[in-house]
Amino acid sequence: MLVQVRKTVVTEGNADKVVDRFSGEGLVEKQEGFIDSTVLVKKVSRGDEEVMVIEAHWKQWEKSDAHIAGHKANLGKPKPEYIVSSEAALYEVKSVKKAVTES
Repeated sequence: MLVQVRKTVVTEGNADKVVDRFSGEGLVEKQEGFIDSTVLVKKVSRGDEEVMVIEAHWKQWEKSDAHIAGHKANLGKPKPEYIVSSEAALYEVKSVKKAVTES
């Protein structure tokens, strides 16, 4: 299983724009191999805000026509002005701990 971690830094007051983009219905959750997506916002009192999107999936999503087409459609388009920086990396999951409930 792979996990993609995407960190986006935005100007103050714009974290919700990124949250909305990755929280709404999209193509990824309909793809074979998709497991889940988590969107996190780093708490800050003021200044730039940080949004982390963590998506767990199998390799099928990375190679899917929908994923590739989405990237091609945005090729050459300028990023929104409120985005300071964005980076993404893929990680291979080696271990997962689950909660243990006692009966």
